[in-house]
Amino acid sequence: MFAIAIGGNDIIDRVLLDPAGPLNSTQFIDLMAQSLKRQLQRMYALGMRRLFFVGAAPLGCIPLLRERERSLHNSKGCNAEANSLSVEHNTAVASLLRDLSARHSDFQYSFFNTSTALLLYIQELEANGSAEVKAACCGLGSDNAMFGCTPLSSLCPNRSNHVFWDFVHPTELTAQKLTRVAFDGSPPLVSPVNLRQLCAP
Repeated sequence: MFAIAIGGNDIIDRVLLDPAGPLNSTQFIDLMAQSLKRQLQRMYALGMRRLFFVGAAPLGCIPLLRERERSLHNSKGCNAEANSLSVEHNTAVASLLRDLSARHSDFQYSFFNTSTALLLYIQELEANGSAEVKAACCGLGSDNAMFGCTPLSSLCPNRSNHVFWDFVHPTELTAQKLTRVAFDGSPPLVSPVNLRQLCAP
């Protein structure tokens, strides 16, 4: 059993460091997909037969990129470019996994569409106002979104009502929620099988 979560840092770096780089968004995602395809083929050749793949989260909604939106557009909304890249990346990954499964009858996988799952969770929390979905619990700067969690950081009084622990990562409560979906969810959030089904003998 293999587990992979990859692509998120590439998307964040693209948005923060190289938004107008030499590749357009489609070329950028294609390049990532080509690299991943080679790695998946190599892993299969080395014996990978079951794979749990964690798709990219809705990265435009992490505190770091919400802060970028605020500084550029005076909005605390999610960064549309990052969210779009996450969706495109996940679409490409799902296609690669379907192709690998079609070529190798002994290969099984579970793809967790984290982008959709986390967005639904955030929307649910926003609708009932029960949690802080924009600010990080631990960090510095506006909404604790400027730096990671360090001993000098400001810390929220109740981490159980925050979606994000620091400027990028989810809180334990959010991770637990997403893990339950990965283990027991169904399409389109996790497909073609969930993680519990993938682990079955």
